[in-house]
Amino acid sequence: MSVAQKPSSPASVPANGQGDLAFNFVQALAAELSGGKIELPGFPHIVMRVQKVLNDEKADANRIVKVLGSEPVLASQIVRMANSAALNPAGAAVTDLRAAVARVGLDTVRSATIAFAVRQLRDAPLLKGLENQLGVLWKRSVLVASLCYVVARKLTTINPDTALLAGLLQGIGRLYILTRASSHRALFADPDTYATIEQDWHLSIAAALLENWGIADEIVQAVHDSENLERDYRGPLTLLDVLAVGTILAEHHNQPKVLEAQVHCAKPLQRLKLDVAACEAFVAESAVAIESLREALG
Repeated sequence: MSVAQKPSSPASVPANGQGDLAFNFVQALAAELSGGKIELPGFPHIVMRVQKVLNDEKADANRIVKVLGSEPVLASQIVRMANSAALNPAGAAVTDLRAAVARVGLDTVRSATIAFAVRQLRDAPLLKGLENQLGVLWKRSVLVASLCYVVARKLTTINPDTALLAGLLQGIGRLYILTRASSHRALFADPDTYATIEQDWHLSIAAALLENWGIADEIVQAVHDSENLERDYRGPLTLLDVLAVGTILAEHHNQPKVLEAQVHCAKPLQRLKLDVAACEAFVAESAVAIESLREALG
């Protein structure tokens, strides 16, 4: 069942000299979201090939390795991730793609593929002149993903590879908006207006993209609800709890006053029994693993 829904109205776009441009851009986003089958402009074809083979229940290891091996840069990314300190705590290095895939699992293969695709976007004519914005966005996504991995591994029984992928994909809607806005460069002249559009739309767009890619419903739902921090969930900890906590820590771990406010209102932090001191201690204790994942993802 689809969870992607467009915000109720573009009226939240601030009224200013760029009002018409912003309003028209939001209307275009609404039309794309309503039409379904959203695709991310500029993403290399290998991304869809990998998603297709990973979603095929009949695909065996040979076929998966063959598809991944057709793009040497992607293959080397997967091997590098397999040898990172976080995913290889025993320090036993692997040198071939098949062994690397067996070690990291399919969710991490998906993460490596997304990382590879974003690196290709950095050189795409579509985003020429917007490299800084893309760099900031990707740096945030990588930090969220790395934190989700260590939160899942150390504090919950959630699969850390799935948490890594969810964290990396939490910002994919922001990336879509950036690529679409690249054809409307005047939008960037008003950072507040652009930030409002991004905040209002990125999660609905992310959910639509992920559904189109065949990403697991659990991840799609977690991404879609990841900023709904006051919802009072019951029962065991979930991927959504991990993703929400990873996102909060990525944005506020070095802002004690903001983090204190989050502790009082964000249910996922409460469910994981994390106060400000516990958050700061956790990030410090996990620094090596977080940095190794950030380096591996690029």
